Amino acid sequence: MSITPFQVLACPLDGAPLYCQGTSWRCAAGHSFDIASQGYTHLLPVQKKRSLDPGDSKEMVAARRRFLNAGNYQPIAAAVSRAVLADLPPAASCLDAGCGEGYYMRQLAAATPEQQSLAMLGLDISKWAVLSAAKQDKRPNWVVGSNANLPVLPGTLDRLLCMFGFPVYSEFARVLKAGGRLLQVDAGPDHLRELREIIYPALKPERPADQQMPAGFTSLGSESVRFPLDLCGQEQIADLLAMTPHLYRASAEGRARAAALTALSVTVDVRLACFVRNAAD
Repeated sequence: MSITPFQVLACPLDGAPLYCQGTSWRCAAGHSFDIASQGYTHLLPVQKKRSLDPGDSKEMVAARRRFLNAGNYQPIAAAVSRAVLADLPPAASCLDAGCGEGYYMRQLAAATPEQQSLAMLGLDISKWAVLSAAKQDKRPNWVVGSNANLPVLPGTLDRLLCMFGFPVYSEFARVLKAGGRLLQVDAGPDHLRELREIIYPALKPERPADQQMPAGFTSLGSESVRFPLDLCGQEQIADLLAMTPHLYRASAEGRARAAALTALSVTVDVRLACFVRNAAD
């Protein structure tokens, strides 16, 4: 397989092409962005940050790294890799928009056949996540950035992943080629139900899934990935809670109930939806 860094980047300040010069990326207007010694680039301008340290914290990233590297979500990664590689051109490109610590990109790289050339870009708003990703795999290009302003030139990507993330469909449509595909993974109605039943006094009624088609896209269908997961030990349970929004939504009492557990069986239930970028938009 040929895994290479995706390099068709755009300046986050003016949208112009970025060119790699030594240890930095530069645009024609002179904006410059240094490549960190760990191999990632910070392309989130300070004026576009909503906080000093946006995204997942260092501790949350470490929890996600431990949990995912243990193989707990491997069936999800396998389904995503199959969807990405289906009908993929021999030389193609893929962005993981909200890549976290890079687990799904590493799994995709491992699943890519030898005859396939794939240029990879991982982006996350958390510098701690991107730092962790860059340390674990040097082959993709890793950047700190925002889905609201992807530092990618228009119409340059064949595949785009949005894993439990914050989709910005207008930006996704802008950077995908006509015929390019968006793979979106979201929690299903029973996802981690058993954990939620422990940490919340009562579960809220499930909201109906949003059936509205994103502008610029056509649906290619969806599939459910569902399997039981047995967690052993307080650390695994704590890591799972730490990598979900439930860590902040639960009360102190709810978190204490989870912390007291030494074993937990949960249902993993996610929906993998595939959309194709329309040619006319």
